[in-house]
Amino acid sequence: MRAVVLVGGQGTRLRPLTLSIPKPMLPIAEVPIIERVVAHLARHDIDEVVLSLGYRPDGFLTAYPENTCAGVRLTYAVEPEPLDTAGGIAFAARHAGIDDTFVVVNGDVLTDLDLSALVAFHRERSATASIALTPVDDPSHFGVVPTDADGRVVAFIEKPPRDEAPTNHINAGFYVFEPEVIDRVPVDGRLHLESKVFPPLADEGRLYALAFDDYWTDTGTPALYLAANLDYLAGRRGTPPVEGAKRHDDSWWTLGAPVVDGVADRDALVADAAFIGSGATVSASVIGTGARVESGAAVRRSVLLPGAVVHADAIVEDSILGAGAIVGRGATVRGLTVVEGGATVDAGTLADGERVAVPA
Repeated sequence: MRAVVLVGGQGTRLRPLTLSIPKPMLPIAEVPIIERVVAHLARHDIDEVVLSLGYRPDGFLTAYPENTCAGVRLTYAVEPEPLDTAGGIAFAARHAGIDDTFVVVNGDVLTDLDLSALVAFHRERSATASIALTPVDDPSHFGVVPTDADGRVVAFIEKPPRDEAPTNHINAGFYVFEPEVIDRVPVDGRLHLESKVFPPLADEGRLYALAFDDYWTDTGTPALYLAANLDYLAGRRGTPPVEGAKRHDDSWWTLGAPVVDGVADRDALVADAAFIGSGATVSASVIGTGARVESGAAVRRSVLLPGAVVHADAIVEDSILGAGAIVGRGATVRGLTVVEGGATVDAGTLADGERVAVPA
């Protein structure tokens, strides 16, 4: 079976990290999001993935020059202009010549959802389209999907006020489609899936949905991206957090051959060629390949992408440093601050909840 994976968005909520890299190429515990997504698809018998590309497609083409990802064959469909969700899916499916039942997923969602069960449900009901649902505490930021007893969607309500939502089951961004869905989208037409395609299908009684309680998270904001990394470190996605990682003192992990002269504990992951200086402490954080945490510095509940540097006596907590970012000596970075790759937080300064970009 084939799958279309939507990876064309600009990742605006994660800026400035995504100014230079597409969001699905950002790593979660040292593995790009897209590889974790495709590996999940492969476990459910997906043997070809069509990447629906728009923003910075070269990031994917360069990363996977042999057209394979997580052992799955890749086809690239680069939109000539932004086509929105339905338009992007249709463009990718037509580009790849899809003419049978296929799967669609959002390329920034990490989940343990049983995709095989969703496909079986779809086929049992002879549905035209089927949606996976997941429960959330506050459905007001999502598409809410009430169903009848057989799973038939009775309405498709986009982002209702919290106190007016008829259910807390939301669209999880995993679908099973028949080719007929594509026929509803004009060639090269810009069309929104949730507002223009799903409601008519629901009105016709041809849209179904199945709820799951499996792990599910969007990675599209700094808080969610950071939480997804910490979930892997804490073992909520199974262990090790990344293939090949080695456990130390039943507490922290190394990948490859880092140098750890300081203290790493409480679910830290220190990657290959990274350096933790004497007197430095790292906890519940990812220290990416080649990153440095110098003497006396502290990193807590944070992600340092490859090559990031935290100079002596600096503090980084609850924040994200892009590849090659620099935190100056004695600086403090906290409060979900996001530092663009290559940007600098000056020595002795405070960045609290800020977005620090490379100067234009």
